[in-house]
Amino acid sequence: MKLFATLAAAASALTLEHPNFQEFKEWQAKVSKAYQSEGHEMRGFQNWLVSRQFVMEHNIKAFTGQESFTVEMNQFADLSDEEWVEYNRLRNGAKANSDCKPMPSSSAEANPDSVDWRNEGYVTPIKDQGQCGSCWAFSTTGSTEGAHFKKTGKLVTLSEQQLVDCSTKEGDHGCNGGLMDFGFTYIIENDGITTESAYPYKAQDGSCKSGMTAAATLSECYDVAQGSEADLETAVATVGPISVAIDAHLLSFRLYKQGIYHDRLCSSTRLDHGVLAVGYKNDPSGNYWIVKNSWNTTWGNEGYIWMAKDKKNTCGIATAASYPVA
Repeated sequence: MKLFATLAAAASALTLEHPNFQEFKEWQAKVSKAYQSEGHEMRGFQNWLVSRQFVMEHNIKAFTGQESFTVEMNQFADLSDEEWVEYNRLRNGAKANSDCKPMPSSSAEANPDSVDWRNEGYVTPIKDQGQCGSCWAFSTTGSTEGAHFKKTGKLVTLSEQQLVDCSTKEGDHGCNGGLMDFGFTYIIENDGITTESAYPYKAQDGSCKSGMTAAATLSECYDVAQGSEADLETAVATVGPISVAIDAHLLSFRLYKQGIYHDRLCSSTRLDHGVLAVGYKNDPSGNYWIVKNSWNTTWGNEGYIWMAKDKKNTCGIATAASYPVA
């Protein structure tokens, strides 16, 4: 025991003498990071050093035109891969049990070259899921908020916490993960969902509160054809914001800052994160999807990420897309 304490003290002393430790402390202050123990801080510092090296090497490639996006030392720079799993708990494997119907075929009319539903009033401000695997709930409310706006002309911020606490019967598991389709089913069967202010977000599982006043209702939901970016484009162009599932496990995604995200290691089938496609742009310099995330405005492009479009279904963005109808 005494030997272990001696070794731990020696390791701590070496960490304090590391040439980048002061920079790490400044990063902690910038992102308001606090550690539960000295050991936790030391592990965070080691992860932070890995991220720092990655950011330096990647951005050199970006500045020389070898990469289409940049990365930064954001609030997730000190997390291990194991810790990162807590933020991405989408349960896409359960999609076979979805009650959503296949997306109906559309007219032959050509889609516009660009769509951005933020400019039309369909999209609420960026939210923050915290350290809770509730990404699916934020994606669910995002497309429901858009559907409600399309029907009523009123933008209402809806409650993710109600979904976290109450949609277990439909197949969701709160902070341990869920699926947007199950969230839609809950809203349909529950005769609606209440507002964020009436049922505030806690970033943890809680007991379901009954008798909440519905602020928005849904009638049905649809699944976009699996893997079809053409159909996803049509859905975004004609319906509004669309819930999408993606692979977000890579360090390049975790530390994304700006530019068009494309990483050849990103999987089209290993889907672990629910987000919201709020638009797209077909541009000679590169087509991209405009995607709303739920990691605060301090992440990415003020909370958004531009994801490569028409590049073999980047990160599976068209693999499990769905949307509700109010």
